[in-house]
Amino acid sequence: MCWLCDHPTATRQDYLNVLREKVLRNGWTIQYVEDTMPFAYTVGLSDESLPELMVTSVSAPRALRLLGAMAVGIRQGVRWNPGDLVTIDNGPLVELVEVDHPDVHCGWAVRHAEGPIRVLQAVWADGRGRWPWSPTFCDGWRRQPVLGLRSRVA
Repeated sequence: MCWLCDHPTATRQDYLNVLREKVLRNGWTIQYVEDTMPFAYTVGLSDESLPELMVTSVSAPRALRLLGAMAVGIRQGVRWNPGDLVTIDNGPLVELVEVDHPDVHCGWAVRHAEGPIRVLQAVWADGRGRWPWSPTFCDGWRRQPVLGLRSRVA
């Protein structure tokens, strides 16, 4: 359940303060959104003029592992661009896609930054190396929304 649901008398500003405390303590945090198409994104990387990171259609543990490893890397100086192919610590191969409308999907990161942010989505290949733009991705049983235009030309 979400923090605001667990704290019915709290306000959205209270939750933003919780996120800001985590960012102050750790340099960034991850917001997981439970939905029919779950997604997760970082909050706080933009404080260091870095893009926020996002992944869709994965479990919370997988999102935390992937985005956590990517956030550590980007804070240590790794620079990724849209179209880059990246493999993180025994994770899936991902292609980075610039998110077209971060304000629609990464509301807490936008509120934390108090303005526009840049977001890179880690679009993952399935276990057979197929991408979500392939009609055979995950044998057709699972979708992965891609929230921007692909930069890489196959």
